Order: sequence, then C-alpha cells, then structure tokens
Amino acid sequence: MMMALGMFVFGMHTLAYQEFQRQNDWRHGSTSRIGARPARQYLGPGDESITLPGVLLPEIAGSILSLDTLRVMADTGKAWPLIEGTGRIYGIYVIESLSETKTYFFKDGAARRIEFNLKLTRVDESRVDLLGTLTGAAGDILRRVL
Repeated sequence: MMMALGMFVFGMHTLAYQEFQRQNDWRHGSTSRIGARPARQYLGPGDESITLPGVLLPEIAGSILSLDTLRVMADTGKAWPLIEGTGRIYGIYVIESLSETKTYFFKDGAARRIEFNLKLTRVDESRVDLLGTLTGAAGDILRRVL
C-alpha cells in the first residue's frame, strides 16, 4: 500500500502515483500605512494541498475503475483521511480535481496509457460533518460501475 484516501488504497493493483507534491500556505494580513511599508500580521495557516500525478497502464497494473471510484468519492463532497503506507497521517482531505489524459489506444477505443493528476485539499479536522462514510460511497460506486 502506497497510501490510503478513506477506504481507497493507492497501489499497483489500483492506482499508483509517480510523484507526491505537497503545498502549504500561511496567511499574513496586510494594512497599508502612509510613508511606510504595509503592516503585516500572521493570521494562521492557509490552504494545504497535495497533488498526485501518475500513469495508469491497465494492461500491466491498475484499473480504470480506480479513477471512477475517485470520481464517485469526489461527487459526495465529503472529506477523507489521507494516510501514507508508512503510517503517517496527513489529515482530512477533499478531492478538489481529477484529470486524465488517454493515449495509445486499442482498436476498440480502450486506452493503453492513462495519465492522471489528482488534487487534494486539506479541510479543518473539527468538521466531522464533512467526513465520508464507507457505506455511502460503496453504494454509489456499485450503482455507477455496474
């Protein structure tokens, strides 16, 4: 297991990312002053996002259903815990965007290579009302895939 987002496990059999990009921001308010530089005040942490780009090769490793599963999770609007395979807990994240680019096609139109880019954004851990549940997401996934 490389990482888990809620109950979705990233790995060779599902979806393997090639990079892990993390961006942290901190907020500093600014007030203009006459004849001096603006006064700045630290307001606290800002957005934290993680981007996971990768390549899916359905013939060799991974499944196109993995991208569909992530889309269904994103459609719920819920947040999911993000935990690395080492046990490191990154926090609670929503799926902000998922893009894919298909190339090298079979004659039936199925792609041999799918490049993807998943963007996750951290939410406030105190907002437990945003947390996704396995039962709700699993039902949605089965309805859409089957």
